[in-house]
Amino acid sequence: MSIQLITDAERVFRFLTFQGVDLIRSAGQQGIGVERSGELVGGVMYDDYNGSNIWMHVAGTEGIRWATRDFVRSVFRYPFEQLKCNRITGWVEASNERARRLDEHLGFWPEATLTGAAKDGGDVIIYCMRREDCRFR
Repeated sequence: MSIQLITDAERVFRFLTFQGVDLIRSAGQQGIGVERSGELVGGVMYDDYNGSNIWMHVAGTEGIRWATRDFVRSVFRYPFEQLKCNRITGWVEASNERARRLDEHLGFWPEATLTGAAKDGGDVIIYCMRREDCRFR
């Protein structure tokens, strides 16, 4: 199977929302996706860049190895190298253990907990990765 990175933000946006990520389309959003044999299997959307921080939203097809080394490097090079961000921020519902494991495996650390902020009434964890802590650039 061939693996290809794509930068079609609209296509990545549609994939993430189909995967259940709550996103609202806004100006300035950028996306990076990974496809296998022509099918999008993973993606990242960035938004709310303020010169120092950018928010990152991630989703992938369960059961498919989509977070390849090339994809992960691209995901972090864009905010840290191209935009010169100091940090990336993301949020994960505390009940989403799979997403929390992925974030922590990549090097994100829990910065704050928003008690009762999840759709199900549970908590939301705010994750952060600083430029100097990123091992994938």
